[in-house]
Amino acid sequence: MTYVMSKEHEDLLAVTNTDAESAIHTVTNNADTIFTWDYEKGARPALNKLYEKAKGAMWDGEKDLDWSINFDREESARLNGIPNAETLAELGVDIKGSPFAKWGEKEWLESELESGAWALSQFLHGEQGALVCTAKIVETVPWIDAKYYAATQVMDEARHVEVFSKYLDTKVDSYYPVNPHLQSLLDDIINDHRWDMTYLGMQVMVEGLALAAFGNMMNQTHDPLLKKLLRYVMSDEARHVAFGVLSLKEYYAELTEAELFERQEFAYDAAIRMRDRFQRQEVWERMGVDVRTAIRTFSASDPNDDPFQQLLFAKIVPNCKKLGLLDANDGWLRKKFQEMHVIQFEDHVDTEAEYELLDAVSADRESGEL
Repeated sequence: MTYVMSKEHEDLLAVTNTDAESAIHTVTNNADTIFTWDYEKGARPALNKLYEKAKGAMWDGEKDLDWSINFDREESARLNGIPNAETLAELGVDIKGSPFAKWGEKEWLESELESGAWALSQFLHGEQGALVCTAKIVETVPWIDAKYYAATQVMDEARHVEVFSKYLDTKVDSYYPVNPHLQSLLDDIINDHRWDMTYLGMQVMVEGLALAAFGNMMNQTHDPLLKKLLRYVMSDEARHVAFGVLSLKEYYAELTEAELFERQEFAYDAAIRMRDRFQRQEVWERMGVDVRTAIRTFSASDPNDDPFQQLLFAKIVPNCKKLGLLDANDGWLRKKFQEMHVIQFEDHVDTEAEYELLDAVSADRESGEL
């Protein structure tokens, strides 16, 4: 695998978390708070259906998850297979001449455990971002049905922050601060004054990618507690993404091509940032490996050819199509997704049509497991 570090990657690596030791991070919120005196419930039937669904799909992180389960994280990593020079070579990763060539099972196992802790930590921080953004949606969206549903999502996100925080605190012996690029993306979403950009940035882009990432971790983990936790979180997240699609579909149908182009650019920028910027820099730093060397070793020569990164967009692309963003302005976003090698997902089921299929909470209630 040949990799030449781009100036963009050099610039990204220059960004660090300057307030990692602080418990508070402040972002300016430029949006207007909107009251509506139109209290007609059900004026938007699809949103009302989602709201009624959400009211009955609440689960309790303390009571409905068995926190007495103790699972050996090292055992889970071993069951998935510890990387080594041979298995990496099969994936096209050449570690010859790098610090990784001297690693044994101990170091590779540690890197797997640390990477898992890093991912869970970013899930936690992302869920707080969703908590803040959804509270903003309650304030800024002009429709009462959307305010009702967004209020249920605030509770969902609080529950997600709670359970990820507790899992990290009680089951994982490692924790990472927010990745500076994730924080930057969340800041930009919150900072924008347009209510629909909060939806597009968080509900469609960030939550859409998270839905795919949660599914990947759920399929890989052997910890029954974490598997159930992720399954329940995904049940909520599917509704959240559907909420974004349902709301924006109506609104975007009324926008001009110029206004849609701003949304296309915003979606593409978020997609590139989520794909390229979360490079586990903090893991390599903690393990004493030069970050540039690590990225040079493990990055594809063309980031568009990384199959794992491509799969993260399996939810985003069909939802952008449902919103009309793929083909507006002579298919500008379609061309960008083609360049990213993710356009093949455009005909996958969109989350508006899928969220009920992912309703694990209702399924477990019907079976008596919940």
